[in-house]
Amino acid sequence: MLEVKNIKKKFGSQEVLKGVDLTVNKGDVVAILGPSGSGKTTLLRCMNFLESADSGIMTFDGEIYDLGRISKKDMGKIRRKTAFVFQSYNLFRNKTALQNVTEGLIVARKIPKAQAEETGKRALDKVGMSDRYDYYPSQLSGGQQQRVAIARALAADPEIIYFDEPTSALDPELTGEVLAVMRQLAREGRTMLVVTHEMNFAENVSSKVIFMENGMVVEAAESREFFKAPKEERTKAFLKIIRGEDYE
Repeated sequence: MLEVKNIKKKFGSQEVLKGVDLTVNKGDVVAILGPSGSGKTTLLRCMNFLESADSGIMTFDGEIYDLGRISKKDMGKIRRKTAFVFQSYNLFRNKTALQNVTEGLIVARKIPKAQAEETGKRALDKVGMSDRYDYYPSQLSGGQQQRVAIARALAADPEIIYFDEPTSALDPELTGEVLAVMRQLAREGRTMLVVTHEMNFAENVSSKVIFMENGMVVEAAESREFFKAPKEERTKAFLKIIRGEDYE
């Protein structure tokens, strides 16, 4: 469904991505783990063209793109099949929950307002926000705002949803309500790439784990294998710090 090879990205003289490869199949939930500064978020942003990769090859739905020279037309074509959920929600403060969900449908996709509102309400219902259509972001908790952001992503009916640390700004109780929505999406077979520090989610919900450090993939494996029997010493050290477990 989606494959990227040898993605590279520099900010000035700093090489943030040093040739990253990643393969995503339909229905995969891929957790991307790693210490701060490892390039996780930059990878996600380059894959959705929020940042421009310096080089790399992307294969998406059978078509091949050179990320160093991709056209705006092709970027738009790919982005219409994807959605991005930010850690800081990125909601319009002057619009209601429903308006935040429908704005992109009406403006970017030219969907009639009545149809967009019907789609938006279904998406908000799905994330448990059926009683908050007319609430503004300032009237919602952080967890509710993030659920609106997820509804906005779902309303576009994307083939892949990218999540950039969707719970990092939330306290534990609100984190739980957002992760519950994501677990439900995983059960429904949604394809998701999730940059996260939530080890429980990575182990029990994701199907694959990618561990990154210093702009490179250190280890990639099925989730059960990754947590039960990591192969790389750096992965073992990371998991020992996070989980307090020793690996042979």
